[in-house]
Amino acid sequence: MATAHPTDRLPGELSDVPGWFPPLDQVLFTWLLDRQEAGGFRGDLLELGVYLGKSAILLGRHRQDGEHFTVCDLFGGEAPDGANRAETAKSYSSLTRQAFERNYLSFHPELPRVIEAPTSVISGEVAPKTCRFVHIDASHLYEHVHDDIGAAHEILLPDGIVVLDDFRSEHTPGVSVATWEAVLNRGLRPICLSTQKLYGTWGDPEAVQEELLEMLRGRSDVGLSVQHAAGHRLVRARSKGMREPEFPRSRHYVATAPEPVATSVSAPVPKRRRSPVRRVAVDLLPPVVTRAVRKGLRGRG
Repeated sequence: MATAHPTDRLPGELSDVPGWFPPLDQVLFTWLLDRQEAGGFRGDLLELGVYLGKSAILLGRHRQDGEHFTVCDLFGGEAPDGANRAETAKSYSSLTRQAFERNYLSFHPELPRVIEAPTSVISGEVAPKTCRFVHIDASHLYEHVHDDIGAAHEILLPDGIVVLDDFRSEHTPGVSVATWEAVLNRGLRPICLSTQKLYGTWGDPEAVQEELLEMLRGRSDVGLSVQHAAGHRLVRARSKGMREPEFPRSRHYVATAPEPVATSVSAPVPKRRRSPVRRVAVDLLPPVVTRAVRKGLRGRG
């Protein structure tokens, strides 16, 4: 009998969806998107690289009426070059479009626009200056990340936000090089840094940084520091035991009954009282006679 793959199980909660989307980044995504919406900032949403849909599910919750949400991924399809094929085979062998769509539809009534192709096609699929939020989490190869950042710059509205995943992981140096190159040479301005992601804009980050700092300073589950480098203010945030924020459960959620709690203590078993004859025998007679009396009494009882 075939063993069920973890991705075959329908998620009941966002935490059930496999993927790398820490609680801190869930909080930052939600806060930044809520801020845009509260300020009347409208625009489309885009995610490059979706894996099994964990961050896409959160993004989809923030699509407002009249906005579009587009995702782009190879989904195990043919990669554009040998290095990308090797990366896909190593890190994303379990990824299928079917698994992504099943997870996404567990939380939403309809899918986003799904482009099953290399992210290099995105500039021809999404119009320039139409998106308010772009999440880049596709290839870890420098050339691809460099081009994804360039595409995001074209697609984002002024003051739109781009999020770059794995910008400082030890196994993704290509992402690091492409990210800091964009900061130093391509006009990208950091808003904040989490353990995994850099949040940035090609607009002015000062106002959003000030509001973000105020929010983060009010939380006891966030470690915070501010540094300056190459003319940029770098707001660094890290989790201090942060739990995943609340998120609407999927339609597959089934509440589990709590374990019953014992409310009474079993009554002690009463000790067997010895008969008067037995007590006298034990107390007064020699041991040999006592054993004989006990044996006789057991035989009668």
